[in-house]
Amino acid sequence: MQDSFKNTSTSFSIDVLAHQYRNEGNELTKFAQPMWQLCHSNGVIHRDLKPENFLFANKSEDAPLKVIDFGLSVFFNPGDRFTEVVGSAYYMAPEVLKRNYGQEVDVWSAGVILYILLCGVPPFWGDNDEKIAQAIIRGGLDFNREPWPRVSGNPKDLIRQMLDPDPATRLTASQVLEHPWLKNADTAPNVSLGEAVRSRLQQFSAMNKFKKKALGVVARNMPVEELDKYVQMFHLMDKDKNGNLSLEELMEGLHINGQRVPESEIRMLLEAADTDGNGTLDCDEFVTVSLHLKKMTNEKYLAAAFRYFDKDGSGFIEIDELRQELGPNEQAILEIIRDVDTDRDGRISYQEFELMMKSGADWRTRQFSRANFSTLSRKLCKEETSSS
Repeated sequence: MQDSFKNTSTSFSIDVLAHQYRNEGNELTKFAQPMWQLCHSNGVIHRDLKPENFLFANKSEDAPLKVIDFGLSVFFNPGDRFTEVVGSAYYMAPEVLKRNYGQEVDVWSAGVILYILLCGVPPFWGDNDEKIAQAIIRGGLDFNREPWPRVSGNPKDLIRQMLDPDPATRLTASQVLEHPWLKNADTAPNVSLGEAVRSRLQQFSAMNKFKKKALGVVARNMPVEELDKYVQMFHLMDKDKNGNLSLEELMEGLHINGQRVPESEIRMLLEAADTDGNGTLDCDEFVTVSLHLKKMTNEKYLAAAFRYFDKDGSGFIEIDELRQELGPNEQAILEIIRDVDTDRDGRISYQEFELMMKSGADWRTRQFSRANFSTLSRKLCKEETSSS
């Protein structure tokens, strides 16, 4: 069955957002309708809605979206309540963690997806299971940081009502479809959602700069033979032999190597890796982004990179050491500390550095344990009982 669909498990968000000439409602209306009509109207709670579980039916511009992976779904009757902790970390509703939920959890998950589609990151953030669970329970939506000030009021209103922490007052599936933003999708303002996501990527450029610098150190410490394959690939892709890869050369090179990557994704890859901002990738930039995509995990190379930043050998990368390597941009330094310093002691330990290098700054690469969430939910339930 899945063979008949265009698999978008890693590019669903990009595919929806990259249409530059569509308004900000049309594509999301298309996203919303299949779940409400096919699941809830037939007495089914999906319980694991996330971008990976939506596929386009074909490659045409007006292709409908399909919901897949019903492995965690369950039939329900009005008023039924469930207690099993299931779903995927960032998309879990608070009542799932409290082990008392119904069909409203799908509306919550869809609200999280809409939030991600509009800004590029999840609304409830954490570096580990417990922090994600706490963020979900704590609630609160951030509509102040970019790109939200440039997003119109209607989508934000819809997301607020879909992410209402009280399932009793949260919008139902049918109410979501009646919301003015989706009802009036044809007249919604023209907003380049791809640009909105790119602005969010730029917001995290400080983190990217730190990791790219570290990846460069890793590359310098690797044996020549390990790097040689990337250098050879670069020269094969550099058709005009000018020492830089253009967008067209990247697209053609990836195609020749058997990787069919949408142009919109290649553009974002180019922009993220192009550290000197000249619109192309030189060999060093190409090798660096290749190492990033490979997710370097060799302890020897990571330790050498950490020592490069830890100038005084204290076992920590201090703020002054970051300034020394990345320049005196105070906001950039604070962004790095905020994103990497998980224990909030104002410096970066080797463990924190290793976590950044292995899992990346990209929330989509993180894996979380359902068993951990089950344990955390019991803890939350006990805390709620003892406080009442």
